[in-house]
Amino acid sequence: MGALLAGITLIAVAGGQTAPERGQGLGAWPMGLASSMLVLCGRRWALALLPLVLTVAVSTIDVYRPFEVALGYGLSITAETALVWWILTRGRDERPTLQENRDLHTLLGVAVGGAGLGAAGGMATSALTGFGSPALVGISMLTAHAASQLVLLPLVVLLAEHEPLAGRAEQVAQWAVVAVATPLAFWSAEVPSLVFAVIPLLTWGALRASPRVAMGQMVLMIMLGVTMTVTGRGPFAAAPEVFELPVEARGILLAVFAMTCALMVVPMVVSVGLQELTSRAVAGERDKVRRIVDGATGVAIVVTDERGLVTTFNPGAERLLGWRADEVLGGPTTHFHTERQLEEKARELGIPWRGQPSVVELVHRLTEADAGDTLLGFLRKDGAERMHTVTVRKLHDDHGAVVGYLSTSEDVTEQMATQRALEEALAVERNAVERLREVDAVKDAFVSSVSHELRTPLTSIHGYLEMLEDGAFGELTAAQSQAVRKVAANGTRLMSLIDDLLTLSRLQENGLGIAADRLDLAEAVRTGWAVVAPAWADRDLSLRLRLPLAPVPFDGDRDMLERVVVNLLGNAVKFTPDGGSVSVELDVEPETATLTVRDTGIGIPAEEQSQLFTRFFRSSLAQKGAIPGSGLGLSIAAAIVEQHGGSVDVRSAEAAGTTFMVRLPLRGVATADPTARSGDAAADPATAGSSAEEATPERDWALG
Repeated sequence: MGALLAGITLIAVAGGQTAPERGQGLGAWPMGLASSMLVLCGRRWALALLPLVLTVAVSTIDVYRPFEVALGYGLSITAETALVWWILTRGRDERPTLQENRDLHTLLGVAVGGAGLGAAGGMATSALTGFGSPALVGISMLTAHAASQLVLLPLVVLLAEHEPLAGRAEQVAQWAVVAVATPLAFWSAEVPSLVFAVIPLLTWGALRASPRVAMGQMVLMIMLGVTMTVTGRGPFAAAPEVFELPVEARGILLAVFAMTCALMVVPMVVSVGLQELTSRAVAGERDKVRRIVDGATGVAIVVTDERGLVTTFNPGAERLLGWRADEVLGGPTTHFHTERQLEEKARELGIPWRGQPSVVELVHRLTEADAGDTLLGFLRKDGAERMHTVTVRKLHDDHGAVVGYLSTSEDVTEQMATQRALEEALAVERNAVERLREVDAVKDAFVSSVSHELRTPLTSIHGYLEMLEDGAFGELTAAQSQAVRKVAANGTRLMSLIDDLLTLSRLQENGLGIAADRLDLAEAVRTGWAVVAPAWADRDLSLRLRLPLAPVPFDGDRDMLERVVVNLLGNAVKFTPDGGSVSVELDVEPETATLTVRDTGIGIPAEEQSQLFTRFFRSSLAQKGAIPGSGLGLSIAAAIVEQHGGSVDVRSAEAAGTTFMVRLPLRGVATADPTARSGDAAADPATAGSSAEEATPERDWALG
């Protein structure tokens, strides 16, 4: 910072020494160097340096201008320096950049705007002090300050650095040519335009050298021009006398020359840097795309130009098609397909096939309206034909013109074969299921028919058995009576099985045909209990029936509901060994009646409980214990409950008994008051199933 301030002071003093005696301007005051100092020092020091800039400006200008003029010029310089620093840095410590077009526009605007502010201050000073012509002072300060800012500010901003295109020898030649050609161009005053002939040298450096070197060459050329001019050499020094111009014309013309150099070099350096950054980005994206394309080994990626010639053939295409990239690059894509494959695809797309020339039309049609994936046959190098899913897209340039086509494809031959095999297997399975349904229907029809046919002779058999038991054909001996009872018992079992089969047949054909009659649900439960009562007559079981005292109105089919009780209670008695217990309870809530059938029998294994309500299912424990049964009772009970809008839940474990809970909705009926209950009351076993009229709040029959 101290070195910069000292440099500003020395240059300002030297500039004052070179200022024309009769001039009205400032001479070579280093405006750009003052602004650059604030940019480099940052916000922390910038505000403190502004008073020093004012002090240096006033003290150095006061040497060759009146004090009041020096004060006015000094204030103008300080204001311009502050404005340029604030706009470039936005009051922050960050260094400004000069890497994009908007940065260039900012720099140009700052240089011209700051110079305009300084010129306005100089004109005001001239008008107030009467020193010189305000217009001439303004023009002189505007050009000098703008040139200084444009030349020096680019040296302190962040440029888009890049490696020079020129080699070391070429760079040395650039410096040498600038150093030699500039003094020669400024040597003679006879040909003023000759000085502008050295500007192409700056273009050479801006295009071929690094940004800093190009800026350095520009500064060197301007410094040589200033030196030659202040020493009286060159067209700018002689212009006031030759063309009878004010002495300020020398500085104005020199400033215009410097501005021309800066406006040639700075934008070109920015453009070259921007192009370099863009090239790097494009190269990076190109490398990224290349890595993606090369890494897609499972996808064939083929790119062609607008004529259909291959320009890209990735490793995936090499693997799937069998060709090497060097074998197909630059050639057509027609050898990837057979004539038949192309003709089939053309026919599918509605294109008249005329042979090879129609391939281009086929590609155009595939790219229309983003058709998406399509199946297309491919021919491998080894002659094998494969099926690919293909997506074709047009490639456009920046102007929208088609420059090529991108094709991505995957081999789906095996997938298609697998899909066909699955479809065939599915068709076979569908046919098998249909046949099974037919067989099942025939079986059900047979079971229904046989059940109906068996019911009539069994009814006759039961009738004759009853006549035998009553002695209609003579008195039976004890052995004969026992035999008749066994036949009757087995006939009853057979009749029960037939009833189950007939019920199942009704369920499969058109449902059970539930009759919605008003009934007492408690009475239906008690009736079912009475039906099963003979099954425990000779058993050592503890039985318990608990019903509400008040009737339980319910809309349903009495016979079917009694059948639910018979099936559940019958299973409980059948699967409970002697010494166990069975209970039936009916609980009523405001909207639901719950029938609970609980036993302490052999239970049901947990892994089999999901099959309980399947037709003909019998648990492994029942089969192991040789306990007879058809496996239809629970499925029929569940169907009846479901058609009444209810549900059946089961809780069981092996050797831990089973509990069935049937929940039935009491829809639209007046339910019994669930509070009208009290403790259990035991009754004689002989009253089970009878119409008891006891003074107990709740009906309870306990059998032991």
